[in-house]
Amino acid sequence: MSGEPSLFSRASAEIIDLHRFFVDWFVAARANTVDFGRFERAMGEDLSMVAPDGQVLDREAVVDHVRSSRASCDDGFAISIEDIRPGWQDADTIVVLYVEAQLRAGKHSRRQSSAVFTTSSSAPNGVEWRHLHETWLQVPER
Repeated sequence: MSGEPSLFSRASAEIIDLHRFFVDWFVAARANTVDFGRFERAMGEDLSMVAPDGQVLDREAVVDHVRSSRASCDDGFAISIEDIRPGWQDADTIVVLYVEAQLRAGKHSRRQSSAVFTTSSSAPNGVEWRHLHETWLQVPER
């Protein structure tokens, strides 16, 4: 057994780290301190995403949306990741399920997410996002 972290450990760390990036990137007071390249390196070239509203996005649309959302939130914006658990996996690919809870402009939302990761030596945490599917558990309050 090698001393290298498991695929599930690396994917879990990536989920947590990427959402920390989002908070820093979206909060106006911290946006200037963030390297957007970190996000781009984590997104696989053929990434696809199913947004909570059912819209299907390719990598370019996801990257463009995140880039254009820079500094769009106040200091109260927060994300927490809950209930991370492994799904199917093989030697180089894993499905990870988790719940993302957000607080934005004083309003709470929650989404169930499933993400597919593959190993990549050039990506943060050694894994890259290949597919993400999000479903509303709690639609943002009005």
